[in-house]
Amino acid sequence: MNKRTFGLVAPVVLWLSLFLIIPMAAVVVVSFMQRDNLGNIIWNFNFDNYARFFDPLYLGIYWDTIWVSLISTVLCLLLSYPLAYYITTVSARAQKLWLIAITIPFWINFLIRTYAWVILLRTQGIVNSLLLDIGLIREPLQLLYTDGAVILGMVYTFIPYMVLPIYVALEQMDKRLLEAASDLGASRWKSFWHITLPQTKTGIMTGSVLVFVTTTGMYVISDILGGAKSQMLSNIIQNQFLGARDWPFGSALSVIFIISSMIIIGLFNRAMRSKYDASREAKA
Repeated sequence: MNKRTFGLVAPVVLWLSLFLIIPMAAVVVVSFMQRDNLGNIIWNFNFDNYARFFDPLYLGIYWDTIWVSLISTVLCLLLSYPLAYYITTVSARAQKLWLIAITIPFWINFLIRTYAWVILLRTQGIVNSLLLDIGLIREPLQLLYTDGAVILGMVYTFIPYMVLPIYVALEQMDKRLLEAASDLGASRWKSFWHITLPQTKTGIMTGSVLVFVTTTGMYVISDILGGAKSQMLSNIIQNQFLGARDWPFGSALSVIFIISSMIIIGLFNRAMRSKYDASREAKA
């Protein structure tokens, strides 16, 4: 490695070491420790914190977290792909306007946007009031503090993370392949399934990973829209560090959370590649 390359790589390595590798290593070390009654860390190596995770209470919260994140990711994908596809079909001027519209929510404070859903979904909120006025319901619905409200908040918040990668993938694909497929008599559905979808696999994977990872660690939305009835593992981790002062157990939950997320992402990546390879073999 020459001096120029080292000069370019060194700041990146230093940054990752200071703000990712070293903190993560500290979390792993602390996860094998204990705490006393005052919350102080006792440097006694053990696996009790990891064994505690397999309590039915924490296992149930863990699976609820994975389930909510997976549903949110799938809904984001189903809503984002048609939108991203439509954006690529309009004029360049219209595309810019659409992209600005998609990113406008980022201009508003995240907490304000989340609390806006409380106003919409609460018992005396706008949605219930509208349904009562038009006679569709006789009593207010329990829309707030449910898993549905959490999923709705997740999809609303993170749908731009799915739209933008898919849009980039659609813009970069070779449009001449679609013209060739049309000339050979392929229907629009076959062209989409065998050409468009495989070529946008990277955008789908990128958007899905961004949404899944972010939703699994997003404790604010579940705290505000889900309340005590919809706890996610990220809420438990936050409480262990800030409320219960049980840093070793919170660290163990964080390590398990990261490892399991990496496994799920790897399985998803492998499934997408297998599907893509099978499609290529079928075309060959």
